[in-house]
Amino acid sequence: MDMAPTVAAFGKVRLKAALGEPMPVGWMIDHEGKPLTDASRAAEGHLLPIGDYKGYALSLIIGLLAGSLNGAAFGRGIVDFLKNPATATNTGQSVLAVSLEAFCPVDIFKRNVDEAVRAIRESRRLPGVERVWLPGEQSHTRRLERLAHGVPVPPTLRKNLDALAAELGIATLL
Repeated sequence: MDMAPTVAAFGKVRLKAALGEPMPVGWMIDHEGKPLTDASRAAEGHLLPIGDYKGYALSLIIGLLAGSLNGAAFGRGIVDFLKNPATATNTGQSVLAVSLEAFCPVDIFKRNVDEAVRAIRESRRLPGVERVWLPGEQSHTRRLERLAHGVPVPPTLRKNLDALAAELGIATLL
């Protein structure tokens, strides 16, 4: 699982800013605790954690494990590599490795996972919901689509990439 413990990852905020689109209410708040929907003002606000106060606790633990535990930055001390491209990033990662055999035989674990996936897939859906997705499936589907049809590039990003290509004397995107 690769995820931000916030309602939306900061990369999605940057994408909204690049597209000139507003963020949904609930992604960020400003310094006064009011909803922040203008993605171009993201530096003036805070990403909201998933799951209210429980999400706050998870965000704190993940931040401490991925940052403080391994000597990387935490919170506002993280270098924004887009604003400071000459400065090395100081973000950290946290990886968890589990020995399944320490808990149960692998074949039993796999069977239990298969049963859980079947139960999720067969669960009753809300009106208008065609499919229940498991974590990572939408990203995988999007990856396959983009391998087949290309990666959509927002107009603002395209303009910036074309300007950089001209500056470097290299060909622009096709």
